[in-house]
Amino acid sequence: MMSRRNFIGAAAGFASVAALSGRAQAASIPEAHYAMSAETQPPLFPSNGPEFHPVVTLNGWSLPWRMKENVKEFHLVAEAVVREFAPGMKVHLWGYNGQSPGPTIEAVEGDKVRIFVTNKLPEPTSVHWHGILLPNGMDGVAGVTQPHIPSGKTFVYEFELKTSGTFMYHTHSDEMVQMAMGLMGMIVVHPRDPEQHRVDRDFVFMLATYDVDPGTYVPKVVEMTNFNMWTFNNRVFPGIDPLVVRLNDRVRVRMGNLSMTNHPIHLHGHDFVVTGTDGGWIPASAQMPEATVDVPVGTIRAFELVADNPGDWALHCHKSHHTMNAMGHDLRTYIGAKQSQRVVKAITKLVPDYMPMGSSGMGDMASMHMPGPDNALPMMTGTGQFGPIEMGGMFTLMKIREGLARNDYKDPGPYKFPEGTVAHDVEGRPAEASRHEGMKSTKSPAPRPSGHGYHEHH
Repeated sequence: MMSRRNFIGAAAGFASVAALSGRAQAASIPEAHYAMSAETQPPLFPSNGPEFHPVVTLNGWSLPWRMKENVKEFHLVAEAVVREFAPGMKVHLWGYNGQSPGPTIEAVEGDKVRIFVTNKLPEPTSVHWHGILLPNGMDGVAGVTQPHIPSGKTFVYEFELKTSGTFMYHTHSDEMVQMAMGLMGMIVVHPRDPEQHRVDRDFVFMLATYDVDPGTYVPKVVEMTNFNMWTFNNRVFPGIDPLVVRLNDRVRVRMGNLSMTNHPIHLHGHDFVVTGTDGGWIPASAQMPEATVDVPVGTIRAFELVADNPGDWALHCHKSHHTMNAMGHDLRTYIGAKQSQRVVKAITKLVPDYMPMGSSGMGDMASMHMPGPDNALPMMTGTGQFGPIEMGGMFTLMKIREGLARNDYKDPGPYKFPEGTVAHDVEGRPAEASRHEGMKSTKSPAPRPSGHGYHEHH
């Protein structure tokens, strides 16, 4: 295992401190490593134990371990955390080791693990190891397979990892509240043979949703349907890092869904095959090409592709309202409704901050800078090299580039398009098309600038 000094040097976003000072030493509890940054951290290569190719956690990190008598020991600390969803908005959550979701736990098929869990929350908790095959008494269902972990206490879980794959860990105590507050994380168990299921870049993250009123900091834990923050690893666009990939790399993307709804995740510019669930690896004979994979509630989906098409390719949930921030569910629809200056002036006398919008759609909101409450994000935001991106929530980019180093995950910046490969405007009217016999012939309409002569913009 890398030393504390080497770990901080390799990943300056984290600190390592003793968990419970003298008590920790007496009980031989390993150190607890803490997150200090919301940026994606480099992969954590093993310095002991079996070889494996580590994952990269989107806007997250992997938890270091120590070896003790051929057992890998990890230490999770459940505690209150502050997670920056994107610059300008921080949310008060519950998580592990300084962050929500907690750090990814990586190990190898056949490893024996010992996971210490210290509870620094104001109420009892437990940890369930979702999808892991283990003895019943280690399953983490408080009141059924174990006592609740009281505040201030440390429990230990011990089991052997019998199968490789992608799994999750999450609370199973006061689950409605604690899950809604962010007590969750990912587990990746690598095959014993490092060449089995080998890829060049392996990304992992969680899908989660929250309802945070603008101007507030704590999610509504009793919400079931009307969420307004849709997150990849508890970040929303434009706060989500890109997935940086070297041209022609084989890439795996692993996603766990602990939100209250399914998410059809779509990647532009490529097709892929779904290769894994929280039940294990999918046989090649059962795989089929996709460009979108639905990730149901409480499941894992992993897909793989060869990144042979360079560019900045969108990766997002295909439910359109899941790519927006702080979405208002009671907004009126004014598409097609003319709002003349006379009407606007009359309304403004009654409502001084009134701003007419939406009569031609909501795209203008991406470039508006309306005043809002503190700790709130615009509904649509982000700017690319061609203008407003008009996105939020579950949206990021897979940036595929030629010439990257093997373990280079730095953002390469906007894609430089080869000359003549960008869609552009054209002049003139389309030629009259010949019509199929029996179809009524009509003339092409004269071109009309969007939004003028039909809708009014203000």
